[in-house]
Amino acid sequence: MNQATLPTQNNSVIGGTKNVYNWNFLDKQYQIVYETIGAGNPVLLLPPFSTVSSRTEMKGIANLLATTYQVTVLDWLGFGESQCPPVDYNPALFQQLLRDFIKSIFNSSIILIAAGHASGYALKFAHDQPDIISQLILIAPTWQGPLRVMGLPDGVRNGVKNLVRSPFIGQGLYYLNTTPSFLKLMYKRHVYVDESKLTPEFIAQKHQITSKNGARYAPAAFVTGAIDPVTDREEFLQLLDSVSLPMLIILAENAPPKSKAEMEAMAELEKVQTFRLRGTLGIYEEYHEAVTEAIQNFL
Repeated sequence: MNQATLPTQNNSVIGGTKNVYNWNFLDKQYQIVYETIGAGNPVLLLPPFSTVSSRTEMKGIANLLATTYQVTVLDWLGFGESQCPPVDYNPALFQQLLRDFIKSIFNSSIILIAAGHASGYALKFAHDQPDIISQLILIAPTWQGPLRVMGLPDGVRNGVKNLVRSPFIGQGLYYLNTTPSFLKLMYKRHVYVDESKLTPEFIAQKHQITSKNGARYAPAAFVTGAIDPVTDREEFLQLLDSVSLPMLIILAENAPPKSKAEMEAMAELEKVQTFRLRGTLGIYEEYHEAVTEAIQNFL
């Protein structure tokens, strides 16, 4: 595996050095875009999986932490500016990507911070490689894709995933679910608390993320639960309880009822330090100042 540097003046999101990590997986190579900013002890920020998943969502936290730490933020395979191949997106793929990325990019222990659906992957890595992680922070952690939250059975969810991956019908379905009006509706319902922040410019930026060639494959896997890191709450809680590292969970007080119920179950574990903040599933972006303050106090 090797690493190539791209010009920092073009398309830098967090103001750092934009790089491409060439990831070898199953005899093929894929380009993973990431940025690094600041100096100090290394921090890796993992953006959540979603239809609009991008390292841009972690920009606010990254810039604030970069005054003290060296902060790296990546775009997951299939999301953001990283390559979006029509591969089988599944937990094993992303677990391997995270392992290979961390071992290739960092040469000392790191602070690992994950938001939303990426939390389960951060937990699994911390469980398997505790010597590499010094502290772990989970922001509004979730583990279920939207259709699993809705209670759709496995067969239906798998059918939806395959339909969205299909050449013509799939592209049409994906288009309907990523129009600016639909994105704004979803942000109002689940992601942001303050509707006034959902300006036409903000929604246009989110829509642009969804417009990349091949962009529908990975989000289809996320929405249908195909990349859920665990199968049920008990498995997530057991994983959480098995990690002995210093750990902080930031709970979103305004999260949707089912997601908040999962967070509250996590908070009941004695070994977990929790902090509650105003915000919902997009708390890491909407209220990044308060989130970063909680992170800095914990660190």
